Amino acid sequence: MSHLPCFCYKGFGEEKRQELWYSQAVRIGDKIECSGQGGWNPETSEVHKGLSDEVDQAFENVDLALRTAGGQGWIQVYKLHVYLTIIDDEAVEALVRNLKKWMPDHQPIMTAIGVNKLGLEGMRIEVEATAHDPEGAERYAAENASASN
Repeated sequence: MSHLPCFCYKGFGEEKRQELWYSQAVRIGDKIECSGQGGWNPETSEVHKGLSDEVDQAFENVDLALRTAGGQGWIQVYKLHVYLTIIDDEAVEALVRNLKKWMPDHQPIMTAIGVNKLGLEGMRIEVEATAHDPEGAERYAAENASASN
């Protein structure tokens, strides 16, 4: 669907767009949907070794993907899908800590799913997010209308 604007952040996002032919986020009107974000360093593409650090980085990567698509980050997120290869106390504590850190004023709907394996070797978490961004949609439409005139 070439009419939907897709976005990839620098480093990992741009590399994977070329290598695996997908984008990190897409704008659909006043919504931004993020592809699954793992705990990789966006500059080096390496997955963090520690589970807690990996979860923290996955949440940072969601924020980066949302902002790259013109959104305001986690404040606009209303829906999450979280995929985990390990669901234990450490994983749950890291997940809840990040939910409270990034969304202190609201609680999104969320589904957490245990899986056997994720897309990159060593990954233990992947987070998909959907955000509502009406202001960004208006700004994006105005910028693209003036660019086409």
